[in-house]
Amino acid sequence: MLNARLPALALVLLGSVSFSYADVEVVFVESAPKDRFVLSNTGQCKLQNLVLNLDLSNSAGRLIFDTTEAGAGVEVFQPFEVSRGDLTLLSSSNVKDGDSVLSVSIGRIDAYGSVSFTIDVDDTLPQSELGNIRVIGAEMRNASVEISSKGKPSAKATFGSDNKAVISLSSC
Repeated sequence: MLNARLPALALVLLGSVSFSYADVEVVFVESAPKDRFVLSNTGQCKLQNLVLNLDLSNSAGRLIFDTTEAGAGVEVFQPFEVSRGDLTLLSSSNVKDGDSVLSVSIGRIDAYGSVSFTIDVDDTLPQSELGNIRVIGAEMRNASVEISSKGKPSAKATFGSDNKAVISLSSC
């Protein structure tokens, strides 16, 4: 008689357990004059004290940051600028023109909240669909993002042709 009740008891117990997850979606938004990276916490936990490393070096478009008038970028340039949230650039006091890697410290992202920053991104292809000053999704493909936090394993994801990367973090 007890064995017949075990599945029902298991369902009751599992139904009372709450599984919290933490994912960060990183979206690149091509825009003029400033391109934007939006980091959204799509999970149920408040995230704190994270480091995000953004690496464009393996991108299909051989992407770079265009931060000064003179240098590797083309025409329009924009330095790194926080547009929303608790972000601090860790790479140095600024991202150098032609760099393909940057790191930011994220103080906090509330559950279902977001933070963002702007910077100009150019491709370095000899021929590109929209010219070097504008980036299409296929050019962002294979760029990577990694998030780390003290005491937790780091997690990494790559961008698809949709300009998005979703990093699955360990549970809250």
